[in-house]
Amino acid sequence: MHTQQRELKEIKVSTQLKLASLWTSLMFLYIYVDYFHLYMPGKIADIQNGRVYVFDITPGFLSVALVSLTISALMIFLSVVLPAAINRKLNMIIAAIYIPYTLYNLAGEAWIHMIFGAIVEVILLGLIIGYAWKWPKSET
Repeated sequence: MHTQQRELKEIKVSTQLKLASLWTSLMFLYIYVDYFHLYMPGKIADIQNGRVYVFDITPGFLSVALVSLTISALMIFLSVVLPAAINRKLNMIIAAIYIPYTLYNLAGEAWIHMIFGAIVEVILLGLIIGYAWKWPKSET
């Protein structure tokens, strides 16, 4: 019996697609870490009492939370459609801002799922900065 050996074809992926994929991965983690946070004892009661960590739940608090989520969600789309020069700078700036923001979310009671999520999120943000920093002059 003769078996034919086939090589896997390597497909070149654009920097834009890599960045959009990293932002998408970040969004999944971002949302699920917050969702799993609700399983921690007392957290739903805190929310029902109008508090998240040290913050009162107000329209302003929810607006800031939504803006934070919206920026990273829009980066998925913007990473694909913006011109390279703007795209590169925006990805580096937004990702750099999100690193301390991500780490701040560990303040207070941080369970292992939150620490793990933050570590992976920071790695993804570092990769975003790295891919944007090394953006090729021209892609073939």
